Amino acid sequence: MKFTILVIDDEENIRNGLAANFELEDYNVRTASSGKEGLDYISKGDIDLVITDLRMDGISGEEVVRRVAVENPGIPVIVLTGHGSIDSAVNAMRDGAYDFLTKPLNLDQLNMIVKRALEGRELSLQHQILRSELETVHAQGEMIGKSSQMQRLYQLIGKVAPSKASVLITGETGVGKELVARAIHNSSPRKDKEMIIVNCSALSESLLESELFGHEKGAFTGADYLKKGRFELAHGSTLFLDEIGEINAATQVKLLRVLQEKKFERVGGQETIEVDVRVVAATNRNLEDEVKAGRFREDLYYRLNVVHLEVPALRERKEDIPLLIDAFIKEFSAENGRDLKIDAKAKSALFKYDWPGNIRQLRHCLEGASVMCNDNEIRLEDLGPEISSAGGEGAVIVPLGITLEEAERIIIEQNLAANKGNKSKTAEVLGIERKTLSRKLGDS
Repeated sequence: MKFTILVIDDEENIRNGLAANFELEDYNVRTASSGKEGLDYISKGDIDLVITDLRMDGISGEEVVRRVAVENPGIPVIVLTGHGSIDSAVNAMRDGAYDFLTKPLNLDQLNMIVKRALEGRELSLQHQILRSELETVHAQGEMIGKSSQMQRLYQLIGKVAPSKASVLITGETGVGKELVARAIHNSSPRKDKEMIIVNCSALSESLLESELFGHEKGAFTGADYLKKGRFELAHGSTLFLDEIGEINAATQVKLLRVLQEKKFERVGGQETIEVDVRVVAATNRNLEDEVKAGRFREDLYYRLNVVHLEVPALRERKEDIPLLIDAFIKEFSAENGRDLKIDAKAKSALFKYDWPGNIRQLRHCLEGASVMCNDNEIRLEDLGPEISSAGGEGAVIVPLGITLEEAERIIIEQNLAANKGNKSKTAEVLGIERKTLSRKLGDS
């Protein structure tokens, strides 16, 4: 990367001379004639290293060092001083300066110090990037995919997660809506508390209200103790309402009130309970159609649909299928204590199939195949007739929106499957050497 150096000095000749020197060293250079002007540059966020004179009118070099150490601690500051101000330069080092040089300057020595400081800066930036990537991976949890659709979804999750806005997640059954909800929660300021989950379709109408809002002892037959509802348990955290389209009209009214007023009463109770809960809801229904049909309240729909995230179906992001296959194979290998593999023809069939049940169906398919396969290798016949019928020979399927490297890999794997794993024949069909094919497949 090309670094940007800021030179702060009230003497024009020194500013211009240092700027010319660093430009010859292939750095971007900014110059400032005062401490205030220099701090304004730094506040814009594009400075990698600061060189400042110690004695200047107004904001001194010492103040620049202190401000940078507090406000931009990753930026190294090199102090320039006269022989009579060495004690002040030492104090600046204590305040956070990287190094100091006395005037007149030795440019070779200065260039060496700058190079060393920027090497440290680069390592620090790389560490920040790595930490950010690790945090992103942690936040995404079990979400897998590098397709353009998934990258866009990751970006939207990153934008919405820090807010308190309600989120409505839609998508077909099995696409991973709960994983999206977890990613939002794990990227939010509420991540230190457990996300509370309610599957609205799994509870009867009579139980759902008690589950959401709790009940007092004696509120109804069988209410033998006070029970806190999920809203109360989710105070300060995230409440995930899965299959929100299944709730009845009465519960819709009470849910709307909580979203509007942040308060409710337990079933059979008089005490009003206030909560701070971030609601994330999911459904595989079209709630707009439900509203038009009179089965879902329009005002509740708009309260839930502050931010809308659509999770793509697996058939719309087929380039992610190989990643999912690898992840599931590793998971089931660990679970069953087996070193499972999958042959090219089976992988090709999995890729070609449209997966109406999405990721959940793919996972269940591979889980069953991992149990039924012989000698630890999953073959086409282990996938079941519905899937294996997709493994017949035919045109190579390459989805849009993937890199040439990924497309090449798909073409190789599908040709290899069509040739029943015969690498020599596959290489001949593709017009490449067999050793080239082996190298592209990653064979040792």
